[in-house]
Amino acid sequence: MTDVLEPAAPSSDLPIRRPNDNIYLSGNYAPVESEVTAHDLPVVGEIPTELEGRWLRNGPNPELAVDASTHHWFMGHGMVHGIRLRGGKAEWYRNRYVSSADDRAAGKLGANTNVGGFAGTTWAMVEAGGAPFELDYELNSLGENRFNGTLDGPFTAHPKYDPSTGELHSMNYQWPDLVDHVNYTVVGGDGRVTKNLAIPVSDMPMMHDMSLTDTYAIVYDLSVTVNFDVLTAGYPFPFKWDPNRPCRVGLLPRDGSADDIVWCDVDPCYVFHPLNAYDTPDGKVVVDLCRYDDLMVDDRHGPFTENPPTFDRWIIDPATRRVTETRIDDMAQEFPRHDPRVGLKEHRFAYTSQIKPCEVNLHGSINKFDLQKGSVDRHEFGFGRGGAEPVFVPKADRTEEDAGWILTVVYDATTDSSELHVLDAEDITAPAVAQITLPQRVPFGFHGNWVPDTSVNEV
Repeated sequence: MTDVLEPAAPSSDLPIRRPNDNIYLSGNYAPVESEVTAHDLPVVGEIPTELEGRWLRNGPNPELAVDASTHHWFMGHGMVHGIRLRGGKAEWYRNRYVSSADDRAAGKLGANTNVGGFAGTTWAMVEAGGAPFELDYELNSLGENRFNGTLDGPFTAHPKYDPSTGELHSMNYQWPDLVDHVNYTVVGGDGRVTKNLAIPVSDMPMMHDMSLTDTYAIVYDLSVTVNFDVLTAGYPFPFKWDPNRPCRVGLLPRDGSADDIVWCDVDPCYVFHPLNAYDTPDGKVVVDLCRYDDLMVDDRHGPFTENPPTFDRWIIDPATRRVTETRIDDMAQEFPRHDPRVGLKEHRFAYTSQIKPCEVNLHGSINKFDLQKGSVDRHEFGFGRGGAEPVFVPKADRTEEDAGWILTVVYDATTDSSELHVLDAEDITAPAVAQITLPQRVPFGFHGNWVPDTSVNEV
């Protein structure tokens, strides 16, 4: 029988900790002050023994005092949090800055958006022009690594992995250097760039992510662009919604040139994170994603206080150049994930995290969608608690698409603390099979992955 921690009883108000006029510097958005190492973490329940590796998460953690009136959530120094699991135990927790103390003092943020394993090593990644950073197994920074000197230009925080080729595919923009184009870059399984293609675009759009199918690399050319009035007003993150800029999505044949892109108009919107994309037998492309009606219209500090994102499906028809949009779920939600074994293929299940804008507890339930049945189940964490990005780890010796574990960091606003929860993806509404107590809270941040020990060269 698995022990379950009881959620705190409801009270009239959650405690307001670390108040700040800028919500992205208050509560659990606020940075932690120390790099910590802790061993033999307390566990309630049982960690599946097949989980042998590291859960990693990257996010912004401003080290020095910042101007709250202009600070943007995306502009904090990169900090990676990690938990090493082995033999049913949580052996350690570490959090480390991605960039050196000297670089941080000089105002260099380091890669602050994503972290994962590729080509035998661990990479911290960022968008908008920053280079990847290489980390050792214990999360110490080894400095910038431009894929062994082969990357000429920017990289992204959201490369897409093709399991059939072992390649990473990325769409990369760079502020302020790439004014009139973005780069489509492919990195081979040996960690060296094999392709770099310039794609003309106007107005320097914020291109946070991409999608990939067996046939196409998908380009999201949407209505958030560089705005010099924002920059002149003193805000360091100079992007803003442009209501007059048309939105389009491009289908780039993976072996084609920029002239071969099929551009399809789409209603005004913004997309940070698509879930997965795949080709259909009749030549269309299906992509599920979290869609904003607009973004960064008036808020200069972060993304969640205006129009919340919903979970939608796009069907893109290159023959008619039309995009058909369907709403899957109206709940405000983000950070979609799926079983990595179905990447680039038709998927049945999707997992997202509920977003609660402007609250001490940013996240709520973890949602599991059965897109074949048209149903959704939600894992609720209890009063004042919520999960973050749901990282899917396939179960050993199982092939069913939802046979896996969901790893998510949970913030408890009633105790101002964080835990790592292991959920059974096949029974998402059940209590966590394991809850790992962390020695300090993990601030609300961005993205991470499960990196099994079998995927890295040095343990």
